[in-house]
Amino acid sequence: MRLCCMLVAIFLSLPLAAGELAYDLQPRQIATDTWLVEGSTENFAADNGGEIVNVAFIVTEAGVVLIDTGISRRYGEALRAAIGRITARPIALVINTHHHPDHVFGNQAFADVPIASLAGTRELLAAQGAAFADNMYRLLGDWMRGTEVLLPTQTLEPGVREIGGHRLRLLALRGHTGADLAIFDETTGVLFASDLVFYQRALTTPQTPGLDVWLADLAELEKLPYTLLVPGHGPVATGREPFAQMRDYLGWLDGLLREAVAAGKDMNEAMNTPIPERFATISLTRYELVRSVSHLYPKYEAQVFRRVDRRE
Repeated sequence: MRLCCMLVAIFLSLPLAAGELAYDLQPRQIATDTWLVEGSTENFAADNGGEIVNVAFIVTEAGVVLIDTGISRRYGEALRAAIGRITARPIALVINTHHHPDHVFGNQAFADVPIASLAGTRELLAAQGAAFADNMYRLLGDWMRGTEVLLPTQTLEPGVREIGGHRLRLLALRGHTGADLAIFDETTGVLFASDLVFYQRALTTPQTPGLDVWLADLAELEKLPYTLLVPGHGPVATGREPFAQMRDYLGWLDGLLREAVAAGKDMNEAMNTPIPERFATISLTRYELVRSVSHLYPKYEAQVFRRVDRRE
């Protein structure tokens, strides 16, 4: 009996085989015709399959408009099945808001429909997609099995696009990656901010062109008359709290980096800066601070110190 119990315990502790990995995606309606699949605020990990992103879709008279496709082919297939449980209408358009893997690596499951993005997003994904895939395979293992980079097939331009009774305002911004699309559904008042807005989850900065650029984007988005805000990561909100939190965090991060460089601190000292109490409950704050310092510190140093090995 003891041996049997031990074998059962060992079996239960083993990771699931590739065929048993499955996403339990449960879309919930957040506005008229509008559904959200909400990801966790955790980091990529084998125990969550990288299900950390908010994906949304709008059921229009002309078909479904899907905003982002998730982290993998497996996720995209589960997403398509979940959409099918909500509506029998076909998928009319898939939009990739930016090129980061958690938003576009599910594209393969929608290869038979138009996939659209900003031109810059397509260029970035073409240049960096293979490296992203290598990293995701290392982090997520069999969750990524069969996933390949599939580029968007259509180019979006900023402006208003009407689809099946929904008037979608497309905003081309730059703060997160250099090519970031936000979508404001003027028909329902829902603003899909993608990763230009993180809420209750620390923001990521590996490819930002500058925190000042990001702050300018936030100011533009906050002017919109939205009634519901869907961030790229974190819970939806009806008020201005996500923008206040983003401005506060970006301002603190900018000040931290400037002060650390001016004081002659090294990167490790900056990474170990105490987290203000007001950010203590935000998910992954220390983790993302370490990453942000590693990404941004050389740029801040370059603004202060002149290189001695070259003549200006």
